[in-house]
Amino acid sequence: QVQLVESGGGLVQPGGSLRISCAASGFTFSSFPMNWYRQVPGKERELVAAITGGGRTNYADSVKGRFTISRDNAKNTVYLQMNSLKPEDMAVYYCNADLWGTDYWGKGTLVTVSS
Repeated sequence: QVQLVESGGGLVQPGGSLRISCAASGFTFSSFPMNWYRQVPGKERELVAAITGGGRTNYADSVKGRFTISRDNAKNTVYLQMNSLKPEDMAVYYCNADLWGTDYWGKGTLVTVSS
């Protein structure tokens, strides 16, 4: 079955960096685009970054120039490198795959930005 497992979240100071990862299994990873979303309590989940199977990327305006999404198709893993983190980046970050019209989600990893 499809599994998405995020890791790498934690506490970071404003201005700091963090890389989170999502290990995928149960489908042909290289054939599908992958997405990172984030959510804070009381707000809707928002798309942060997306990457196609071939490596084309797209970002939310709020993270452009600071976040980089990448993937290693040999390791079935997608990454989100987050630099110059701001308090407003604090959220639970979710890995997402849209497979054959069905959304699959990981359980999320918490990123806390605080001094």
